[in-house]
Amino acid sequence: MAKSVGILTAGGDSPGLNAAIRAIGKMAMSSSGIQVIGFRDGYRGLMENRTMRLDGAAVSGILTLGGTLLGTSRDKPHRMPVGGKMLDMTDTMVDTYHKNHLDVLVCIGGGGTHKNAYRLLQKDLNIITLPKTIDNDLAMTDTTIGFDTAMGIATEAIDRLHSTAHSHHRIVVVGIMGHNAGWLALGSGIAGGANVILIPEMPYDIQVVADAIRQRSRHGKNFSIVAVAEGAMSKEDAAVMQTALQTKETAETKAEKKDA
Repeated sequence: MAKSVGILTAGGDSPGLNAAIRAIGKMAMSSSGIQVIGFRDGYRGLMENRTMRLDGAAVSGILTLGGTLLGTSRDKPHRMPVGGKMLDMTDTMVDTYHKNHLDVLVCIGGGGTHKNAYRLLQKDLNIITLPKTIDNDLAMTDTTIGFDTAMGIATEAIDRLHSTAHSHHRIVVVGIMGHNAGWLALGSGIAGGANVILIPEMPYDIQVVADAIRQRSRHGKNFSIVAVAEGAMSKEDAAVMQTALQTKETAETKAEKKDA
């Protein structure tokens, strides 16, 4: 009996998604008796049973295309907007899995996608996940799909700013994505030659940052580039955040958690 593999992409789009889809499709074609079914628009497509056959014609030529052939969404199986209401559609997705006679479902995505995939795993489905996020913030993996390309682009952006910063004698602050992880800012900041790098893992002291820039000025440097990670925060803000998290953990009711 032919084996069936399902694929979906969920969460934000990132470089490498089509390459991953193509790799799975090519693998299946090289193994006799395996068919690949793609679900459109992430978990919503799985819920609605919107599919496309990923055969040779479908995956041909997508290696160099950005985005994802299947489309994506940020819908959650247990909190799915349906008819103006938020419903738990996990069991419906389980039914779709069995209707398509899947032997395994491959979920390509970041942290949220993995959490949602785990919910399906708890329903006794065979689940494989591929780590995809430019943030590189998934545990138990060295490099996530999309991270290398994103770091290359961020590095080039920082590198190009040197000319403007130097010519106009400016302090240039560059905001870099990464959610609550500093991998992208740290890697691109070092490679691009940033003078100050602020990451979430190390709350900063603004006075120390200012002193570092003044020190450069005293040594004849008439510009500075500061790379700031998306989740970077000052020591003061980090202390407030830590207090709020502790309050939330000890809260006994939803109202208390919301107030925290």
